[in-house]
Amino acid sequence: MTAGHIRNPVLPGFHPDPSILRVGTDYFLATSTFEWFPGVPVHRSTDLVHWEPAGHILDRTDLLDLRGVADSAGVWAPSLSHHDGRFWLVYSIVRTIGHPYKDVDNYLITAPAIDGPWSEPVFLNSSGFDPSFFHDEDGRSWLLNIQWDPREGHPSFAGILLQEYDAEKQALIGEPRTILTHEKLIEGPNVYRHDGWYYLMLAEGGTGWNHGILMARSRDLTGPYELDPDGSLLTTRDTPDWPLQKAGHGELVQTPEGEWYLAHLASRPVRTAEGPRCILGRETCLQRVTWTGEGWLRLADGGRRPSLEVPAPVGVEPGRETVTDVRDDFNAPALDGSWSTLRGPASPDWLALTERPSHLRLRGRQSLHSHFDQSLIARPLTSVHCEVTTVVDFRPSHFSQLAGLVCWYDTTTHYYLRLTHVEGRGRVLGVVLTDDGTYRELPDTELSVDDWPLVHLRARFDGAELHFSASPDGTAWHDLGPALDASKLSDDYGDRLRFTGAFVGVCVQDLGGTRTVADFDWFEVRELGD
Repeated sequence: MTAGHIRNPVLPGFHPDPSILRVGTDYFLATSTFEWFPGVPVHRSTDLVHWEPAGHILDRTDLLDLRGVADSAGVWAPSLSHHDGRFWLVYSIVRTIGHPYKDVDNYLITAPAIDGPWSEPVFLNSSGFDPSFFHDEDGRSWLLNIQWDPREGHPSFAGILLQEYDAEKQALIGEPRTILTHEKLIEGPNVYRHDGWYYLMLAEGGTGWNHGILMARSRDLTGPYELDPDGSLLTTRDTPDWPLQKAGHGELVQTPEGEWYLAHLASRPVRTAEGPRCILGRETCLQRVTWTGEGWLRLADGGRRPSLEVPAPVGVEPGRETVTDVRDDFNAPALDGSWSTLRGPASPDWLALTERPSHLRLRGRQSLHSHFDQSLIARPLTSVHCEVTTVVDFRPSHFSQLAGLVCWYDTTTHYYLRLTHVEGRGRVLGVVLTDDGTYRELPDTELSVDDWPLVHLRARFDGAELHFSASPDGTAWHDLGPALDASKLSDDYGDRLRFTGAFVGVCVQDLGGTRTVADFDWFEVRELGD
């Protein structure tokens, strides 16, 4: 049998901060979602090569309340574990982003199966983010997270905290202990026990171009920990031309045959005149790792750089090529799990799939700058060479009513091909954008479409360029305006903390509060190739 290979990224597009777990023959990957709802998607595999969506864990408002949270706040770095026959998920909800404060709450939920039912959340602490659980061989469970320090003159990342958790009391017990501090920024702690050592895996250097993974070990869980004398296990900080950049923030999993794999995040940059930018955000990759005779972890193929292709576990056949084209004809009675909404669930008061058969009906609510009640659904962009197309039936009667196709980073940065009403002209199509907080309307993109029965909308991504077009019938297309800078839809644009990558979707606004309706017949993303 020819050995199979894992092709990276295994989860393309916005899938940051991967947490990996094996239970029996099944592997699970959970990732961060920040301000998007539902929270924490899970993917399932039996071979580490083929991954299928397995739903979202935080799909109830009692588990996840994001109304009003800032862009790139919300759910940070969830971590899965399995103990006493139950799945455990610990996650942070960050309310305040930036400096000096991080208002953050850490929660634990458990379930008998990955698809639930998940328990009500147990509040753990608010001392810092990136929580994880370690379940020791003696049955005791321990919470780790970073200590955040907002004081002037003190390192913000003030060390790794460890505290015992009592499952019967559903509370942390004892005092938290700082088990490691470091002159470099360290976060994302996870503990593993191997050959009599406790190994502490850390994300280092921040989640940008300086990112990496660092290991430390101790004979005792509480330390003292010694750092790997060879430095970073994984990083691309010294190889700016490597195809997988920002590599870091990882977790380990062991196969039934005893092989070890590392799940980590990485980004694939697009080269621009302003430097590299990662439009697709932070994606999930896998690397094979081995233990040295000295007891340290190393990439199986040597070096410190992540590979685009790595050997699959023993016995896994060659994998099929992944098809990334998608089409949703909105025939199902509920929105499928590939869609996300902003800060709250897709509820019947603004979204319907049965009122008009085979159509998505959205009722307009607040503007694209709102942190509360947007009528928007979107999905992560997984390729920078693709066409995104939809068709809308929308009859606005006022300039305050808008609907269309959105290419989204966050409330401060997005492109919007929108249909609206202009006095004396009727329905008018055009491109508006918000560029790092500055709103603009592009006059050379306006097109009168009052006599069009339906309006087909298209966005074409070509590397760092974004092109919009429209058609009355899906055949004859009108280009709208010049090429736009798609690289602004990235973590690397602007001065704000940005963590989420580009999304594409549809939306409706009614700034007068009359809840005007737009109907979308279908939505399609088609790969164009490099």
